[in-house]
Amino acid sequence: MRFSHAASKTEAIFDDEHMIAYGGLGPALRLAARCGLEQLAGAQVRIAAPDGANAAAKVTSIVAGMMCGADSINDLDVLRHGGMGKVFDGIRAPSTLGSFLRSFTWGNVRQLEKVARGLLARLAAHTPLLPGADVLAFLDIDSMQRRTYGYAKQGSGFGHAKIQGKSALIRGLNVLLATVSTPLAAPIVAGTRLRGGSAGSARGAASFVREQIGAARDAGAGATLIVRMDSAFYGAQVIAACRGYDARFSVTAKLDPKVKEAIAAIAEDAWTPIKYPRAIFDPQAGGWVSDAEVAETRYTAFTSKKGKAVTARLIVRRVKRLNPQAGRGQDELFATWRYYPIFTDSPYALLQAEEQHRDHAVQEQVNADLIDGPLAHLPSGSFAANAAWLTLAALTHNLLRATGCLASAFHAKARGATLRRQLIAVPARIARHGRGRVIFHLPEPSLAEPLRRGREDRRRLPRRPASTSPR
Repeated sequence: MRFSHAASKTEAIFDDEHMIAYGGLGPALRLAARCGLEQLAGAQVRIAAPDGANAAAKVTSIVAGMMCGADSINDLDVLRHGGMGKVFDGIRAPSTLGSFLRSFTWGNVRQLEKVARGLLARLAAHTPLLPGADVLAFLDIDSMQRRTYGYAKQGSGFGHAKIQGKSALIRGLNVLLATVSTPLAAPIVAGTRLRGGSAGSARGAASFVREQIGAARDAGAGATLIVRMDSAFYGAQVIAACRGYDARFSVTAKLDPKVKEAIAAIAEDAWTPIKYPRAIFDPQAGGWVSDAEVAETRYTAFTSKKGKAVTARLIVRRVKRLNPQAGRGQDELFATWRYYPIFTDSPYALLQAEEQHRDHAVQEQVNADLIDGPLAHLPSGSFAANAAWLTLAALTHNLLRATGCLASAFHAKARGATLRRQLIAVPARIARHGRGRVIFHLPEPSLAEPLRRGREDRRRLPRRPASTSPR
């Protein structure tokens, strides 16, 4: 492809006051208005500082800017180009929105989190955001370290993060994140919490789990809700939080001496071979794994903590260690294994419960979407402002996901960048007619586009899930 006109005959003039770059923002904000975003923000967020006035309009402006791709306070100026002022009311300047965020206290951040939970419940009621949640839903808990630079960020500290399977110390702030999903739906954000960079993953996790179970229930999670976590959250308080709020748990157990003893007691004929439909890369084994074996036994954890012992299933997956010298004639005398234990009270059969726990990795896609969008960095030096920015980024992710669910089966599971590019960043020319009527003139699609989209939608229709009946 090449430019069709000579450079000497080409010029650009920035004078069209009827053109907007984000024609798809209108339907998304109408959905937000229908679900009461402004009403929720106006009723819940009460900031005492003068810069906190009119919180409803300012929250909506930040969310709108994030939907257009803004990942910093200055980027929120995308709302003030061309004819945006002719279509949308209440647009605020980036400097005003920055002052608004810096006026937040931690209590105001908690108020904003309540707004995000309320909007999620309404989005789930108005759109097919979580199909099948009344039968089975998963609540995934994880943490990530967001890198910061310099010394001006409040709360910044060194914490552990995994980069390509290797642990590294990174200076930044720690994000605790919960997502809710179903076998038919892409994950959405149930809640977030920003912590100091040196905070451990399990710090405050029990209260966070209790809060997010309530958010998942409000969003439609019904009969069975399974909380999935990695080994960083393997603790008595977190398990008690799940049981106290009528939720199941599935957590990666730590390979301590007691767990190793329980694994060693499993009979050799109790192992069931499984084959992954797609090979899985194991960074510890250093290769791709397509075959494994699973077994289970009863196990009592946390016996050293008085009154907090929990007896449940210990599901173990083992993968054979490959001998790197086998090709040189040094065959093995006996097989050696790498073990991956799961402590769970899941009501499902062995193979199903183990497969469901491995799907905990879907949360990494949400982390990637947020980092590829408004959470590219934490924009303020104020800790509370960054916490508010994180909450608004999660709220925007859910609103964008709900918009995609209404658009097509393909967009219901598309990445956040794809949704912004195909649904929001659509250029339009505004034409006014009598009696206040406004028409958006959008680019004409190619003839092949509807056919291609229809084929993709049919290919991406959600498959019928595996049996969800308890064993």
